[in-house]
Amino acid sequence: MTVPDVHPLDDLIQALRRLPGVGVKSAQRMAYQLLQRDREGAVQIARALDTALQEVQHCAQCHTFTVGRLCAICQDEGRDAARLCVVETPADLAAMERTGAYQGRYYVLMGRLSPLDGIGPRDIGLTELLARTAEGGVQEVILATSFTAEGEATAHAISEACKSRGVHVTRLARGVPVGSELEYVDLGTIAHALVDRR
Repeated sequence: MTVPDVHPLDDLIQALRRLPGVGVKSAQRMAYQLLQRDREGAVQIARALDTALQEVQHCAQCHTFTVGRLCAICQDEGRDAARLCVVETPADLAAMERTGAYQGRYYVLMGRLSPLDGIGPRDIGLTELLARTAEGGVQEVILATSFTAEGEATAHAISEACKSRGVHVTRLARGVPVGSELEYVDLGTIAHALVDRR
């Protein structure tokens, strides 16, 4: 009788480690919990993941996740087509939607520029974004990329490309978080808040 090279439990732990922020110990705890105490939950997760992999795709217009050709936001004719908010991921889009403060349309880059990782403008769909701004009467592109070095580089590249085509570009403001005390806010945030004051 031959012993398998990879034990199924080890394979499960390694699979769980692929999740962001999950190390070996966390993956082990999850695997043991599912196998020892919640086998029904494990089956539910496996089924849901299999169904999502089969049915979820990218929206043909904004690139977020959807089941149909277009997501519910792109199908909503009540949204402001003159404003296009550019975000990095579907999670960012969901965060913007939870605020209830934005009623325009979106474009999801599915990443950000990172030359060190070999991710360039073509990899984030910059050409498609520019085509989108040209076709649908977009008057303002709102850049809602993260405030990391890569997010800033991405925002700058998009801004320059849009401005050269006469599209008005704005960027999410940075500043002191609501409810915080100034003495505990990091210096970079205070400096940006001062520059972006109104």
